[in-house]
Amino acid sequence: MRYALVYGLLSGTVIIAVILSGILLAPDSPIFSSVWFGYLVMFVAMTFIFVGVRRYRDVEKGGVIRFLPALGMGLAIALVAVLAYVAIWEIYLAATNYAFIDRYFSGTDPASRAWHAWYSNPLNRAGTTALELLPVGAVVALVSAGLLRNPRLLPARREIN
Repeated sequence: MRYALVYGLLSGTVIIAVILSGILLAPDSPIFSSVWFGYLVMFVAMTFIFVGVRRYRDVEKGGVIRFLPALGMGLAIALVAVLAYVAIWEIYLAATNYAFIDRYFSGTDPASRAWHAWYSNPLNRAGTTALELLPVGAVVALVSAGLLRNPRLLPARREIN
């Protein structure tokens, strides 16, 4: 599980660092508030899944891994990244006195007020936050497992004496 922890925490940290930097440094920027930008950051950071599964294959499995073990490792890395993402997001919200919720759901219409109340519940918020990242991690884990089951793809370097 060392690989899942290391690469999952790296992935989650990159995602939250970029997103929080955008929120804190350029809160009115259309780039940082774009859904496309957010998912691009998530996808790029989730490439740590590929790196972690490859490292696991090369170091622990002797350069060969089957699809299901590779998928399991990829999903474990994704799960750690999701948990880190949710935890850091909750810490950020608490540190800012939940100002994001008030700003994001600031409308006076009944639908906005209902979303505000729903998102204010920590369990709803944690689930929603996790669901932002989990599908991206699952897709990257599937693709990584499919690619890395081929031992000829980026084989481990062997030292020649």
